[in-house]
Amino acid sequence: MSVVARAPGLAPFRVRSFRFQWPADLLASWAFEMEGVILGWFVLVATGSVLALAAFGSLQFLGTLISPLFGMAGDRFGNRNLLCLMRAAYLGVAAALAGLFLADAAEPWSVFALATVMGLVRPSDITLRNLLVGETMPADVLMRAMGVSRTTADSARVVGALSGASLVALLGSGPAYVAVCACYALSLALTTQVGLRRVRVLGERPRASVLRGLREGFSYVWATPDMRALMLLAFLVNFAAYPLVGSLLAYVARDLYGLGQSGLGWLIACFAGGALCGSILLSTHGAALRPARTMLLAAGVWFALNLAFSWVRWAPLGEAILFVAGFVQSFCMIPMAVLLLRGAAPALRGRVMGVRMLAVYGLPLGLLLSGPMVERLGFAATGSLYSLVGIVCTLAIALRWRHHLWGLQAAANGR
Repeated sequence: MSVVARAPGLAPFRVRSFRFQWPADLLASWAFEMEGVILGWFVLVATGSVLALAAFGSLQFLGTLISPLFGMAGDRFGNRNLLCLMRAAYLGVAAALAGLFLADAAEPWSVFALATVMGLVRPSDITLRNLLVGETMPADVLMRAMGVSRTTADSARVVGALSGASLVALLGSGPAYVAVCACYALSLALTTQVGLRRVRVLGERPRASVLRGLREGFSYVWATPDMRALMLLAFLVNFAAYPLVGSLLAYVARDLYGLGQSGLGWLIACFAGGALCGSILLSTHGAALRPARTMLLAAGVWFALNLAFSWVRWAPLGEAILFVAGFVQSFCMIPMAVLLLRGAAPALRGRVMGVRMLAVYGLPLGLLLSGPMVERLGFAATGSLYSLVGIVCTLAIALRWRHHLWGLQAAANGR
């Protein structure tokens, strides 16, 4: 604890809940990334189709359609309780997949079916994580806390991607999935110690109907200019940026760079390694930044880097660009999360973050469109089109809401 007191970046660990939440989130994120590598490669090899790979990737975000309901459920029953139920569901699905792989009975249809079940629940995990941080962390530590919290997902993409690929190569998919189950089980055990007491917020209406709660969340976002702009930017980066550095990396690794599973793991790890460095820097120096300006500039640079990556055919150069792109995306996504948590009314925070998760639906839409586009036009043309759309729309958002997002006196740029 004396080290925590001396290091500003470790200030969030003074809160007991965060000391349990951080390792719980880290283990869950490791399991997510290991699953992504194991199942994504299995689908690509078993079907030989980039369209099937894109469809599989989109299934993992199916639950974004019902994410506002998860936000409302967290408001009513407690975010910790809901997160425990979700992580118990991950463990059950992972155990079923482990059984299929150990019995050598896994088929593309069964993987797709279980991925659909997981896809209904998992997209809201990040929402519940952020809500727990927002309700347990003092406002002056929130930027640091979000930076440290983000390291769980970023470091997991490095460790999970490399370990998932290595375990499959050494032991096979079945034993690799046993490791995934172990991560989920430990994560669930730690999550039970997070946020032990449910704190009701003044103005909260626990008996409000589902439809009324959804209407309140959407109305609040639409009536608040900076919230509306944040939601549009969140949808944009999910639609046009993440597909190129997400599920489509399996296609890039195998068909463009001629790499195997380990090569795919390195591509994912490069992007995640850059993101981890960005998260660490934000956890130590993020309080000095203007959040909204930083977010907009980082989004523009991220799309430009994706444009360059689309045309690279030499793996080492592609890995370097992915590292820088990952670093920049942290300066876009972490300030965005901080602005949403800081700007939302406490009584509506769960519903607002649930609406935010709907923006993630841009990712499966982008993946579903990119699959046939890559098969017809090629990866370079598809990536260029996505990146140019992202740059133009980011400029449009910055101009349309310049008084709310760019002005130095705007609340969104308060330090």
